Amino acid sequence: MKTTDSILFPRSGTIAKNRTLLAAMTNKQSHENGILSEDEIAWLVRRGKGGFGITTTAAAHVTKTGKGWSGEMGVWGDHHMDGLSNMASRLHETGTLGLVQLFHGGMRAPVSLNKVQPISASTNTEPHMDGVYTRAMTSAQIEEMIQSFTQAAIRCQNAGFDGVELHGAHSYLISQFLGTKTNRREDEWGGDIKGRSRFLTQIIASVRKAVGDQFLLSVRISPVIESIGIALEDSLELARMLSSTELDMLHVSCWDVFQEVGDGNNTSLTKRFRQVVPKEIPIISTGGIWSAQDAQWLMSEGADIVGVARVAIGHPDWPQGLEDEDYTPSRPPFSVEHLQNASLSPTFVEYMKRWKNFVIS
Repeated sequence: MKTTDSILFPRSGTIAKNRTLLAAMTNKQSHENGILSEDEIAWLVRRGKGGFGITTTAAAHVTKTGKGWSGEMGVWGDHHMDGLSNMASRLHETGTLGLVQLFHGGMRAPVSLNKVQPISASTNTEPHMDGVYTRAMTSAQIEEMIQSFTQAAIRCQNAGFDGVELHGAHSYLISQFLGTKTNRREDEWGGDIKGRSRFLTQIIASVRKAVGDQFLLSVRISPVIESIGIALEDSLELARMLSSTELDMLHVSCWDVFQEVGDGNNTSLTKRFRQVVPKEIPIISTGGIWSAQDAQWLMSEGADIVGVARVAIGHPDWPQGLEDEDYTPSRPPFSVEHLQNASLSPTFVEYMKRWKNFVIS
């Protein structure tokens, strides 16, 4: 199996032309009301033209007050539909499959942006919240949020996208329900991993019922997040449980795919998840892939689809390079001109200057 091989998703009959995926990346290019900008559409379409089999949008908030940062795209209202339809149509013209990543910031939806007290699984705070505490969601509010994710998925389907990815990684709302430190509930939405994952599994069930079998459904999870209480064993058990839901793929956000599990067996995170996820559920693995050899190694570890982020910023044609098994694209820092030629707007370039040694100053 190679990264250049196509992959079939049996439930829908959908085929991705290769096994490369552009992972969701914050780029701050949308309008403050959540409407997509031409800059954000152009950034993604350029990666579609570059050959990615699947192209994922940046995280898109599913409620008006779920926004995590400025310049974030929204999917919470029908006024977003024109931009979403425009993006979906232009992505399809490139031959890529388009996914929208659905998201809510939870305790990482700051008051400064949303003008309301943040919500979470329990009453939580973090140093960057400047003393602000979240409200613990009521059961009724949890049910309403499930419907917000569902309605967002319906909008994406109606706009012409091929599927959605539920953002259950990186310490946002779904993660906050999964973590033992951020979810201290004693009702059916908390407790053991089965209870803490109920919010996520109910979103999956609700979305699948609403969109049918022809729409792709992915979930992105983090193997370990110590700060909110997500441990590897719980994430492996979560992966087992998710395998029995109506998912089309599971995205494991490793940050560094080369990092070993730490059990003394020289096992990568990707291989460890492959051991518990049935073969019929494709695994996407993401984190630190750069060269063609990196990508092929990741597939040998059990990934069905190779996700990348950072390399695709500077190299929008990265999938085409994989035809050469020795392909090793240049690494940062990149010049402003190089990034602008790769369809990054001035706003995105300024954001990338926050990443150490990524942009030549």
